[in-house]
Amino acid sequence: MKNFKKIILIFFYSLIFFSNAIAIENKILFKVNNEIITSIDILTELKYLGTINNDLNKMPKKQAFEIAKKSLIREKIKEIELKKIFKEIIIEDKFLNNLLVNHFESDEIKSIYDFEKYFLLLDISPNLIKKKISIEVMWNQFIFNKFNQNVKINKEIIKNELLTKDKQNEYLLSEIFFTINENEILDKKTNLLEKEINDKGFSQTALIYSVSNTANKGGKLGWVKETIMSPKIKKIIKQIKINNYTKPIVLPGGFLILKIEDIRETDNDFDLNSEIDKIVIKKTNEQLNQFSNIYFNKIKKNIIINEL
Repeated sequence: MKNFKKIILIFFYSLIFFSNAIAIENKILFKVNNEIITSIDILTELKYLGTINNDLNKMPKKQAFEIAKKSLIREKIKEIELKKIFKEIIIEDKFLNNLLVNHFESDEIKSIYDFEKYFLLLDISPNLIKKKISIEVMWNQFIFNKFNQNVKINKEIIKNELLTKDKQNEYLLSEIFFTINENEILDKKTNLLEKEINDKGFSQTALIYSVSNTANKGGKLGWVKETIMSPKIKKIIKQIKINNYTKPIVLPGGFLILKIEDIRETDNDFDLNSEIDKIVIKKTNEQLNQFSNIYFNKIKKNIIINEL
């Protein structure tokens, strides 16, 4: 019942948002190189993003429009780049279906039938969502193949840190990862973001300004163990209290603001080799995400985006 009410809320919000536009016609709003984005695309993206982050449904129409636009443009840029490398953006059904069920499990989707039924209730084509997830999966695989050899992780440092502590902290974190243009000043951008966070909250600010893959989820990273963090970030995080956020942290490709939602202490009662492997995987993904952001910003400079 709770899930059904959420669907109804998203559906009616979307109808109100675009009632005038849809009543007239489906218009082409933007071109990303030769790829088009229509008013129907924006409407569908709004409904889809609303399933990921309910904060979108509370935002002013103009801001929600810009978030949907940013999300679609980012997706189109990735699609354009992938089409240079792959003949088709397609994943084997068996593998993709498992990904879809796992990805949307928080929405009480337990099977591919549940997945299709859920999005059909929202008047969103399940095939469209399959394409979205396929683009993300193939993009991540492309980034892994291109940059995996550049990932640097010292297992001995991880092992020594695990062996020297009986307990460790875990932090429930949210992030805003942002970049600055050539004509922007970091201090002014920082002041703007801090004002937006204070006025609208961290989640909505992440939706609007973050360029990370977590943006559509309001920047939510989940629980992060301190052993996974770089020494630089760990030192900064230890100085921050719950419900506070950091100043921008300089990272390859941009700047990172972290908010601590909660902290808990856990016992280091684990299989050492298994824990090392988990940390290596997470640190690898963290570095690959940085390479992904850098590469995306590089190719974006060669993309022509026109508003029609």
